[in-house]
Amino acid sequence: MTSPQPAESRTQGRSGQTATLAEIAREAGVSAPTVSKVLNGRADVAPATRSRVEGLLRAHGYRRRRAEASRSPLIDLVFHELESAWAMEVIRGVENVARDAGLSVVLSESAGRLTPGRTWADQVAARRPHGVILVLSGLDESGRALLTSRSIPFVVMDPAGDPGTDVPSIGATNWQGGLAATRHLVELGHTRIGAITGPSRMMCSRARVDGYRAALETAGLPVDPQLITTGDFHHEAGYRQGLALLRREDRPTAVFAGNDLQALGLYEAARELGVRIPEDLSVVGFDDLPIARWVGPPLTTVRQPLTEMAEAAARLVLDLGKSAEAPVATRVELATSLVVRSSTAAPAGR
Repeated sequence: MTSPQPAESRTQGRSGQTATLAEIAREAGVSAPTVSKVLNGRADVAPATRSRVEGLLRAHGYRRRRAEASRSPLIDLVFHELESAWAMEVIRGVENVARDAGLSVVLSESAGRLTPGRTWADQVAARRPHGVILVLSGLDESGRALLTSRSIPFVVMDPAGDPGTDVPSIGATNWQGGLAATRHLVELGHTRIGAITGPSRMMCSRARVDGYRAALETAGLPVDPQLITTGDFHHEAGYRQGLALLRREDRPTAVFAGNDLQALGLYEAARELGVRIPEDLSVVGFDDLPIARWVGPPLTTVRQPLTEMAEAAARLVLDLGKSAEAPVATRVELATSLVVRSSTAAPAGR
C-alpha cells in the first residue's frame, strides 16, 4: 500500500493536475531542498531562482495548509510611515488585541512607499506570523501571492488605494466626515471655506475632500479651486499651505484642514500672521488625536476611531487565520463623528 503524499508536498494546479514539490523542483531545475528554502522564506536563494520557483508554485496553486503551517506568536504591523501620534493610536489598538491573544507585535515601516518591498515579504514569510496588518499600504501581486501561499492572512487598514475586492480591509467613513466638517462651518455662516487636503494618491484624502465639495454644493456655495490646497498630512504642510491661504487678499474665514496634524500647522501659520482662532478664522481637523483637546483653542475635529479600527483589523486577521476556508472579501467602515470644540465660531460681523 502506497502512503499518501504529505499535505505540503502536493499542489493542485489550475488545470486540475496534481504536482509534487519534487516535480516542481525538477521543472524549476533546482533541488527539492531549494524549493523548501523558498517556501520557508530563507535568504540563501538566488533572486532569479526564487522568482522561478515562486512562479511555479503560483501556477500550481500551492497553498500551505493552515493546520500544518507552524506560526510564530506574532502579528506583523507595517506602516508606510511611522512618525506621528496617528500611528501610536493604531499601535495601541493592535496591541490591545494581540495582548489578549497572547501574541506580540512586530513593527516595520516601508519608508514612505505604499507597497512594502520584496525583502519585507521574505522576512514575513520566514517569521510566519499569525497575520499581517498593513496601514495606509498595500501588497503588490507577488507579495500577496507569497503570503497567500504560506497561509499568512493579511488585512489592510485605511487603504491608500482600492485594495481590490478580494482583500479584507478596515476603513472609516471619510466622505461623511468631510461632509460633516464642512457642513458645520456652513451652518455657522461661513461662505469662503478653504481646504488643505492630504495626498491625492490616498483614497481617504480624496474621500474627505469629496465630502467637503458635496457640503458646499448642497448649500449652494461655489467650490473655489483657489481655496483647495494639497498637503501631505504632516504638520509642515498645514503650516506652509496655511500661510498661502491666509496671505490671500480674499482669504477664507474657515478652513477644513484634512487632518489634525495639518490643523496644528495651520494654527502656527495663523499665530505668525496675527490671525485669531476662532475670531478671525475657524479651523476643523480630522482624526481627533489626543492633542486636539489640549491645543489652544481646543480643536473642532472629525473623530476617526483609530484605536477601534486597529482593534477591528487585528481581530479580523486573527479570525481569517482560524478559518480553513478561503477568506471571504471583507470591507468594514467604522463611523466618523464631528467633535465640536472652541476652534470654530460664526464669522466676524455675523
